[in-house]
Amino acid sequence: MPRKKAELRREPDLIIQAIVQGMLEKKAKNPVVLDFSKLNHAVCDAFIICHGTSRPQVEAIADEVIREVKKRTGEIPWHKEGLENAEWILIDYINVVVHIFQELRRNFYNLEQLWGDARIEKIESP
Repeated sequence: MPRKKAELRREPDLIIQAIVQGMLEKKAKNPVVLDFSKLNHAVCDAFIICHGTSRPQVEAIADEVIREVKKRTGEIPWHKEGLENAEWILIDYINVVVHIFQELRRNFYNLEQLWGDARIEKIESP
């Protein structure tokens, strides 16, 4: 049975909540949501970006994000990359893309500035 449009619209929000929770569980630094949902011709609904202070922390954040999204939504990533060196791990859920950086890489690529037309929501740690 096809899902209703309202159900499809809520899905990215549930995934975003699960991603943010996974990031916060592993003490990710400066998580932000770049919301593209109101932009024409956007490639996805949102980027969620954060960084860790070390390779082990970046790997732990990625693992926890994947675990939390699977637990809360049943979704698994469509694509993952960057796991080999963990300087920039990308986890693609099609409508939502996760970017987990080491701090130097995040500062260098500065995705928040690059996608400046998105609505940016800073996530406060508890």
